[in-house]
Amino acid sequence: MVSMLREKKDTLSHIERLCIEKGLKMTGQRRVIARVLSQSHDHPDVEELYRRASKLDDNISVATVYRTVRLLEEKGILEKHDFGGGRARYEVTEQGTHYHLIDVDTGKVIEFEDPEHVKLVEIMAKKLGFNLLQHRLELFARRIQEK
Repeated sequence: MVSMLREKKDTLSHIERLCIEKGLKMTGQRRVIARVLSQSHDHPDVEELYRRASKLDDNISVATVYRTVRLLEEKGILEKHDFGGGRARYEVTEQGTHYHLIDVDTGKVIEFEDPEHVKLVEIMAKKLGFNLLQHRLELFARRIQEK
């Protein structure tokens, strides 16, 4: 019995585990949405999440996806981003310190890390008399055209 519980726990997606830790009831449709989010390596919007989830469960409605995403955001599991283009996009909150470069022509989001940037913003905050709690960097750029 204990090994069956352990097996079931081991098969949960990362977001499913976070939901359970936060005390959320995990319905079948929430599990599907959580799995889709856990497997996403991009920053999908609700419509894209709906497309992916409905391939796994054609009973999922777009309203269910909206409600679930809003709930996960309220519980601190998902972080909402506005990268332009008129749609909110999402990623798991605990992704560590990373930044986003948004290609304004394609909407593609490229994640990157830069320890030197972290040091610089900490120094800037201290010079202004503050301890840095958190920061965010989003670069909106256009690819350089080859001549």
